[in-house]
Amino acid sequence: VQLQASGGGLVQTGGSLRLSCAASGRSFRDYVMGWFRQTPGKEREFVAAIGWSGVLYYADSVKGRFTISRDKVKNTVGLQTNSLKPEDTALYYCTAAQTIAQIRGALGYWGQGTQVTVSS
Repeated sequence: VQLQASGGGLVQTGGSLRLSCAASGRSFRDYVMGWFRQTPGKEREFVAAIGWSGVLYYADSVKGRFTISRDKVKNTVGLQTNSLKPEDTALYYCTAAQTIAQIRGALGYWGQGTQVTVSS
């Protein structure tokens, strides 16, 4: 199983980036898929998740600015990040698990991260 994240980069405050994660090795059609982020010296932080039925979950810090989506056929999950702030700077990881509880508990499959850097 592989989760390949991409789309990170350097952007100015207020800018946008679209992150994408392609899953392979099995179908995640019935899984919850999500995103975490991590900065050096800190624990991985939940960002957003989307259930198999389309239920959405967001961290308070990104509500109204980030939008998660998925394509079950393509086995991908995306994260549209708008109105970016310097505090959004982090390594962003995608993840997949069978339940939202497993996602929040960081108990699912993980991909490598993609770096998002927001300059002030």
